[in-house]
Amino acid sequence: MADFMNQIKIPQDRIAVLIGKDGETKDEVENRTGCKLDIDSKEGDVSINGVDPLMMFTCAEIVKAIGRGFNPDIALLLTKIDYVLEIISIAEYAKTQNDMIRIRGRVIGKEGKSRKVIEDLLEVYIVVYGKTVSVIGRGDSVALARRALENLLSGSTHANVYKWLEKQRKLYKQREIEGDDDLKE
Repeated sequence: MADFMNQIKIPQDRIAVLIGKDGETKDEVENRTGCKLDIDSKEGDVSINGVDPLMMFTCAEIVKAIGRGFNPDIALLLTKIDYVLEIISIAEYAKTQNDMIRIRGRVIGKEGKSRKVIEDLLEVYIVVYGKTVSVIGRGDSVALARRALENLLSGSTHANVYKWLEKQRKLYKQREIEGDDDLKE
């Protein structure tokens, strides 16, 4: 079977997090994905080698997630089949550096409230790092979180975004209950 290789660049200040204390995080990622990581600490380049393309993709997503600011334990949730990573560029919504700061503040909210509300309602994890907002969670929840975050980034009020999220959550729960009824019949 042929070996595959993938190259990813992550921020310099996230290299130590990817490696972990005594290489523990790197070892854990390698063990869970069956891939080999070769990390260039000077440049921030990470080479991923493996034989299974799906595990290579998963490993690359974990490395990206850690590079975008996620705690390695949360990034490792991506080894679960229904978990995904979504990265949204804040730069697409900002014209100036001041816009960037203001928009990042909107996503985070006062004392982290806005981010926390979205995380709690949708059962996702959100990190604002540099010029990106990243989300990890189950696919359907991440899609809703992306839409909510894009609305915030575009200037929608927090109240409107929260109302929309509450409505989506109720619809989701309702479908879940109806789906359970279908299974019983």
